[in-house]
Amino acid sequence: MKVRADIAALIREGHTNASIARRLHCDPSTVARARRALRLPPADQLGRLYLEAVPTGRVKDYRPADGRMPISPAQQTSNRQRLLAALREDAA
Repeated sequence: MKVRADIAALIREGHTNASIARRLHCDPSTVARARRALRLPPADQLGRLYLEAVPTGRVKDYRPADGRMPISPAQQTSNRQRLLAALREDAA
């Protein structure tokens, strides 16, 4: 059985010790020992949101690469109508 290799793969994916122990049906202390042996940081220092964490209602700040925030379809429609109205006024 390749438990340590499986533990290492799940740790690198960012899972907590408890989550890994449940998945692999082993003791959390086994996972903690493997984490220390592999010299990997504790799960809370990985900076990842965990699926098994209690929802907090907070989300990470989203900033697209180009800096422009996406707008809703309703806002797009409104912007398009205002643009067409302005173009009609200029043409008249």
